[in-house]
Amino acid sequence: MKLVFAGTPEVAVPALDALIASDRHEVVAVVTRPDAPSGRGRRLVASPVAQRAEEEGIEILRPARPRDEAFLTRLREIAPDCCPVVAYGALLPRVALDIPANGWVNLHFSLLPAWRGAAPVQHAVIAGDGTTGAATFLIEEGLDSGPVYGVITEDVRPTDTSGDLLTRLAFAGAGLLAATMDGIEDGTLKAVRQPTEGISLAPKLTVEDARVDWAAPALRVDRVVRGCTPAPGAWTVFRGERLKLIQLRPTPDRTDLTPGEPAVGKNSVHVGTGSYAVELLWVQPQGKKPMRAADWARGVRIAPGERLGAAEGAADVR
Repeated sequence: MKLVFAGTPEVAVPALDALIASDRHEVVAVVTRPDAPSGRGRRLVASPVAQRAEEEGIEILRPARPRDEAFLTRLREIAPDCCPVVAYGALLPRVALDIPANGWVNLHFSLLPAWRGAAPVQHAVIAGDGTTGAATFLIEEGLDSGPVYGVITEDVRPTDTSGDLLTRLAFAGAGLLAATMDGIEDGTLKAVRQPTEGISLAPKLTVEDARVDWAAPALRVDRVVRGCTPAPGAWTVFRGERLKLIQLRPTPDRTDLTPGEPAVGKNSVHVGTGSYAVELLWVQPQGKKPMRAADWARGVRIAPGERLGAAEGAADVR
């Protein structure tokens, strides 16, 4: 088939590579988000998908909005057989959905109908799911509600961050998307309507969603930190400044600390939660680079009564 691939971030590149490598299909163009400011100089940088397409000499379409008439006209001129999609980042209007003969087929990183939305992997980790996966489905105007072509499953490991899990799903899902294109092309694959039960939503996580509640159980704290890593980044407050929490681990044998109460050892930092303590491993103070939590604690010299997450980070001294 003649394909126009739609995607933007790095997680979409493995699928693009799999389709480029296919001897059954031709990627004639990619659709991606416009170049965006990046770095301290806020220089405009092309998306990872655009950079990969440029390396291959593939035409790049960067509409500000997918309903822009110039984009729709060019898409009609190309007349793709199908438009595979991975994390494109914009809603597709009906007028665009109707152009390719076999529609737009999305690779979504969940077992639909679970975790429909922008952040399925993050929500799966935070919810404590033991198994997740990826699905290919025909895009409709509803939110990730279209009929499903195929699925793969993936175990969620106890120490997985959302970044770890998404990387594995990106590569496994690339094969699924390529196989889905093969099945559509030869007529052996038919999309099946999603169940009406088991629907859950996975909206984009906000910075406030990533703030750790030390009164929650240790397992919940651990899942929030892993689910928000690398983005938007879990955090707490200490002395009125934000402290990013990069890595920690539950320590069920430590039950002597109250929520947010730190205990600094020679080479360790424990913090109380609503159940048992967690050990901080890596943190990032505001305006500084990531560092081992023990090194951070030695530098700030935590005083008796100080807590993580306390209002304005003030010491609890009575």
